[in-house]
Amino acid sequence: MSVQIAGMGWVTPLGSGVEEVWNRLLNGESASAESLSSPLGRDYPVFRVPASATARAPAHPRLRRSSAISRFAVVAGLEALESAGVKLNPEIAQRTALVFAVSNGGVIYTKRFYHEIVESGVQAASPLLFPETVFNAPASHLAAILGITGATYTLVGDGAVGALALKMAEDLMASDTLDHCLVVGAEEADWLLCDAYRKWRLLRSAPPVEPFQQPPRGMIVSEGAGAILLSSEGLAAASPISIEKIASGTNFRKQREAAAAVEAVFSDLCATPPDLVVASANGTFIDQAEQTAIEKHSPNARVYAVKAPLGESVGASSLWQTICGAQALITQRLPGSTEPVSLRTAVVSTCGLNQQVAGLRLTI
Repeated sequence: MSVQIAGMGWVTPLGSGVEEVWNRLLNGESASAESLSSPLGRDYPVFRVPASATARAPAHPRLRRSSAISRFAVVAGLEALESAGVKLNPEIAQRTALVFAVSNGGVIYTKRFYHEIVESGVQAASPLLFPETVFNAPASHLAAILGITGATYTLVGDGAVGALALKMAEDLMASDTLDHCLVVGAEEADWLLCDAYRKWRLLRSAPPVEPFQQPPRGMIVSEGAGAILLSSEGLAAASPISIEKIASGTNFRKQREAAAAVEAVFSDLCATPPDLVVASANGTFIDQAEQTAIEKHSPNARVYAVKAPLGESVGASSLWQTICGAQALITQRLPGSTEPVSLRTAVVSTCGLNQQVAGLRLTI
């Protein structure tokens, strides 16, 4: 089943707005790292979203108490709807679904909630913070603020979860009760996440991120959100981009099994070699797995790794990659190339750190 991308929204460490961020990437800009200190005595570099990127967030009561992940999602979701020209009146809102992709969730408030219990006892548990500790809190805020009254789902996974959310949205769109499905992926950065990735030997101590380097030198944690609005055929006539196919992929138990899993996804998506591969390479074991698959299935394709300038945003990363693929097809330009390029198809490869692999194919 082919579905159309009607609109997109983007919140990143380079700012917000699809055209603005894409132009900054085309100009060779990369996010600047900010140091996060942990009470364990370590400092971690992260790519944070600047306050200016969420300045367009509406003054809604829910956002006064929500974590950063929800603000990122709202700004990205609003941009996706606006760019598609979709106004959610009661009738359209009922025929619009929401699929939210997340990995770590509202970790900042979750950490604070449990810290208060550990420090002061269960009587100190905040009833205001507790709702923010569940994975579907951002989706609840987003649906309420945007006015979406159709089905709402939250998918929890790793860096591939956004592609799986798009697959779920594609399945939902097969129902004649829906006209639109908004897919949003978001992540917020915290020292606790950095410490976990360090213990897994996946983190590097300072920029830059260097995809496809051997040996791999590690990634940098990032934050932000990506949003993609899918619409039924005929309702997104102005959109030139279609998702031709989504490969729901597979799982792998060990890092050394990642290459076979990624190769299976490429085999599914590259029956006709694409012009572009948007890779999820981030400076970890993922890079070699993708490089092997690219050399076998699409050796002549251009390759772009957006996690080099923007970092590893986990729950948001698949949506970021898809936005990059769509923008490359629309603008016929790629970061790192001063001349226009000729692109008709793009494969988005999504390999996560916790054993999920998926991908999709875009056409213009």
